[in-house]
Amino acid sequence: MPEPRWTTRAMPSQAGRLAIITGATSGIGYEAALALAGAGAEVVLAARNAAKAEGAMASIRTRHPNARLAAYPLDTARLASVQAFGDRWRAEGRSIDILLLNAGIASVPRREETEDGFERQLGTNHLGHFALTGLLLPFLHRRPSSRIVPVASLAHRSGRIHFDDPQLHHAYGPQRAYRQSKLAMLMFGLELDRRLRAVGAPIRSIPVHPGVARTDVIRRGDRAGPIQRFAGHAIFSVLGQSAADGALPLLFAATAPEAEGGAYYGPDGAWELRGHPARADIAPQAQDRAAAERLWSLSETLTGMACTV
Repeated sequence: MPEPRWTTRAMPSQAGRLAIITGATSGIGYEAALALAGAGAEVVLAARNAAKAEGAMASIRTRHPNARLAAYPLDTARLASVQAFGDRWRAEGRSIDILLLNAGIASVPRREETEDGFERQLGTNHLGHFALTGLLLPFLHRRPSSRIVPVASLAHRSGRIHFDDPQLHHAYGPQRAYRQSKLAMLMFGLELDRRLRAVGAPIRSIPVHPGVARTDVIRRGDRAGPIQRFAGHAIFSVLGQSAADGALPLLFAATAPEAEGGAYYGPDGAWELRGHPARADIAPQAQDRAAAERLWSLSETLTGMACTV
């Protein structure tokens, strides 16, 4: 008999656990925060927009009045914001059980740079999360139930890391940049787990993807024109699943005892577009260990922050 398909009904109690979720004010990040809070976790919504964070917490409390929630400012596109978050956490000194790296933007039509000089999608989706992980790793509980969950994408399959031009000065394309950033997140998550295992740390790094989920990412970084927005909504409406369903792989990786470190999870349906959590396909370029080590070194150089396991 096949194993039952995993849903939030199978999620263990999260009472006594603390989760930090980036990009938790909408979409799959919000749904993950809602589910974890409902299961008893204390949830920190790390968000760049304070008003949206307050609104998200108010919405969660309508479902779970006793939810333990807090909102901390974080913009992964700004290293100063990432550093400030890390400094605040170090001052508080609290232990972390789940670090869910979800914030992101997609398909910015024209090349933009962050204030740190990074191509915006690479800076927001990968480099900010890389730096944040380095700052927060010392506070992760040293036990197998502690999880780091980088959110990648189906788009990684056609991506590559442009080591000769990572900021895409010479050959920018909206999808080229997005695919690179999400491939980087997957490679980072896999390499992080290898490094944790190499030093005997029990923490698990488990990258995931949500399939095609109807979320705010289709707004294309808030910079798309009306035709792009309409096309994005049409495609995602036909092929996509709800944000709540898209959050299932994230929640499985964050909480399920059977979720394996260094594995990659996504929906189990056709082409991994939708469905319940299951092992996902990893493109060959994401399994290149030499490239992963090179990416790690590049990320440390670009951010000026070490991510030491």
